[in-house]
Amino acid sequence: MKTREIHLASRPTGWPEPSNFELVETELPAPAEGQVLVRNLFMSVDPYMRGRMNDRRSYTPPFRIGAPLTGAAVGEVIESRAEGLAVGDLVRHQNGWREHTLLDASAAERLPGLSGISPSAYLGVLGMPGLTAYVGLLDIAGFKKGDAVFVSGAAGAVGGLVGQIARLKGASRVVGSAGSAAKVAHLQEALGFDAAFNYRDAPVAEQLNRAAPDGIDVYFDNVGADHLEAAIGALRVSGRVAMCGAIAAYNATEPPPGPRNIFLAVTKRLTLRGFIVSDHGDRTAAFVEEVGGWLRDGAVRYDETVTDGLENAPSAFIAMLRGENVGKMVVRL
Repeated sequence: MKTREIHLASRPTGWPEPSNFELVETELPAPAEGQVLVRNLFMSVDPYMRGRMNDRRSYTPPFRIGAPLTGAAVGEVIESRAEGLAVGDLVRHQNGWREHTLLDASAAERLPGLSGISPSAYLGVLGMPGLTAYVGLLDIAGFKKGDAVFVSGAAGAVGGLVGQIARLKGASRVVGSAGSAAKVAHLQEALGFDAAFNYRDAPVAEQLNRAAPDGIDVYFDNVGADHLEAAIGALRVSGRVAMCGAIAAYNATEPPPGPRNIFLAVTKRLTLRGFIVSDHGDRTAAFVEEVGGWLRDGAVRYDETVTDGLENAPSAFIAMLRGENVGKMVVRL
């Protein structure tokens, strides 16, 4: 059958441009024994994908020029020659950035249906971003009831859930940063943050000190740069940092300066710990049980920004990097 997919046409320098991507028509053979043909319903665009567009060693291999991009997607099995997977089954896999894909059964995770909830939730609140928030706050930062928590990039797929988990687990104060007045209002009015600020309005350190005058115990870092420096200044003795991302640097041609106050990590006895969520698959069952329960009960809200059409996936990806989304950015195919 004929289908379409997005290839990496060239490696970006600085911010990605539409010219770095190519929409390609291709043809898929019929499934072989042990394979399924999947029609993708939703695909994910995520910040980590920007790093894979560079030709450098990292925790995951770079994308290849002239080859289809990959990433999480959910789809429906439309043809099967594999035991345990039937036509109509919903599956999650890593062959996003395409309308259809041919998969070995071992590469397709069968998913239960969610009553009243879009399958795209498996790419966000019940997917990799959700597990990132759960593991990062509870395991990496070692959150304890009564902690004051600061989350950067708090209106994104990870940050918004971090704040909600902290609130549900008994944080004394939850503070978030975001990039617009509308997002700040959303954090406080919809997600239950105690305070939030627009990092574009004034220096982050000044705004964080006003939002958390008694300091913080935990910082969940999605941004790096000035946010990390401000958090180090605001952390109390024995404070903890979960270093999840540094989106401030992803598209920079020169790396932004590191925290100038890093020696406070010594005097305050801070713990700064980086993590990659793929190392923590053993926590998936606990995550799905707890967050899934909150989702069913209405205790957790999840937000999505949806772009329609594979041809618009590159623009959705660029918009996500520029912070134009609220919650998870997904592409509906």
